[in-house]
Amino acid sequence: MVYVREKFLPNLKQYKYSSVDRSLVSKYVLKPFYTNVVIKCFPMNMAPNLITLTGFMFVVANFLTLLWYNPSLDQDCPVWVYYSWAIGLFLYQTFDAVDGTQARRTHQSGPLGELFDHGVDALNTSLEVLLFAGSQNMGQGWRTVATLFASLLTFYVQTWDEYHTKTLTLGVVNGPVEGILILVGVYAFTGFMGGAHFWQQSLLATIGVPQTILGLSIPNFLYNLCFTDWYMVQGTIVLVLNTLESAKNVIKARRARGDRSRGALLGLYPFFATWSFVVAYLWLQPNILHCHLVPFVLFAGLVNAYSVGQMITAHLVKLEFPYWNVMVIPLSFGVIDSMGPVLQQYTPIPGLGWPSALGDGVYQVAYMFCMLGMAIGVYGSFVVDVIVTICDYLDIYCLTIKHPYVEGQDEKKAAAQLNGKGQKAIHANGNGIKSE
Repeated sequence: MVYVREKFLPNLKQYKYSSVDRSLVSKYVLKPFYTNVVIKCFPMNMAPNLITLTGFMFVVANFLTLLWYNPSLDQDCPVWVYYSWAIGLFLYQTFDAVDGTQARRTHQSGPLGELFDHGVDALNTSLEVLLFAGSQNMGQGWRTVATLFASLLTFYVQTWDEYHTKTLTLGVVNGPVEGILILVGVYAFTGFMGGAHFWQQSLLATIGVPQTILGLSIPNFLYNLCFTDWYMVQGTIVLVLNTLESAKNVIKARRARGDRSRGALLGLYPFFATWSFVVAYLWLQPNILHCHLVPFVLFAGLVNAYSVGQMITAHLVKLEFPYWNVMVIPLSFGVIDSMGPVLQQYTPIPGLGWPSALGDGVYQVAYMFCMLGMAIGVYGSFVVDVIVTICDYLDIYCLTIKHPYVEGQDEKKAAAQLNGKGQKAIHANGNGIKSE
C-alpha cells in the first residue's frame, strides 16, 4: 500500500522544524546537560535516528522485565527492577532529546527525523503505561485502562495541535520533560520503599493527616484514597488543562490564517470514536479486561501510534487531515459480535440480538491476539513504506549517515554553481544573447 503519493513528495523540501519549549527544567537544567556533557559521548558518524532507536531499546528492556516479574501488574518485583526502570526511562529521555542536537551538528536535520522521533515516542507511550501500572500494582482493570486513555489522548492532542499550528508547543510543565522525570522518581522511590505495594495505602493516613480536623471529618472515600488514586486525580486535571490549551492554540492559529476552527476540532473525533469501541469491547469482554489486558494495551497503543503517524506524515507532506484508521474495523467487529448475547438477554424485544461467534473464552482471546497481529502488520507496513519513500526521495539512509558533512563542502558547491552560471552567461553574451 502506498501511503505517500509521489506528487506530494516535493513538499518535504519545504519542511522546517518549529518548536516552543517553555519548560524551565528543560531550559536551565536538561539542555545544558545535554549540550555540554551528553552529546560529546556520541561519535559524529552516528545517525540521529540510531540514537533515538537505541534509547527506545532501554524501554523495551524495561518492558521485558515487567513481563518476566509482574505480567499481571499486581505483584511486587525485586527492588533492582524498579531502579532499572528509572535508569532505562531516564536514558530514553536523554537519547530522545540528544538526537536533535546530533542532527544539527552532523547536518542531518530533516523531516524523517521528526517522523521517526514521534513514531518511537508513540510506541513508548503505551509501554510506559504498563510499566507505571506495574510500579503501582494497579492490576489488570479499569484503572490501568483509564491511565492508558489519558496518556494516549495527551499524545494524540499534542500531535493534532502540531498538525494545525505547524509548531510543537511544550508548556511550562509538560509530559516529555517533567512528566518523564516524575515517572523516573516514582520508579526509583518504588524501589527504595521495597515494592509497589507502598502506593496502595492511603496517602493522607501515610503522611499523617488526621481524618478529623477542627471538628470537620474527611469522608471515608476521600481519606482512604491511595497514592495511585491521587496520581489519577492529578493526571485528570493535567489532561483537561493540556487539552484545552491545545484546542486554544489550534483555534488561534487557524483564525490567524483565516480558516474556520470548527473543522479542526473534528480532528479529535477519531480518537474518541476509537475509544468508544475500546471501552465497549472491554466492558463486554471482562475476560480480556482482567486476564489479557497487557496484549490489548499493546494493540490500543499501536492503533494510536498509527493515527499519530498518519498525522505527522500529513504534516510533513501537506496532506489533508487523516480521519480514518483501518485498525478500528476488527475492533468494531469484536464489539458487534459481543453485543449480540447482551441484547438477547437484557432487551425485551424478541428477535433483537444474535449469538456470539467467538464467545467469551479461548476463541475471543485468540481473536484479540489476531487484532494485535494485524495491528503490528499494518503499523509495520506503514512505517517501512513511509521511511523507504522519504529516504529514496531525499537520498538518505534512516539509521546511518549516507552523505557525511564535510566542512566547507557546501561553500565549494555554491561557488561552483555560481561559477557555472557565470560561464553560461559569458557564453551566452559571446553568442550575441543579451544577459539580464
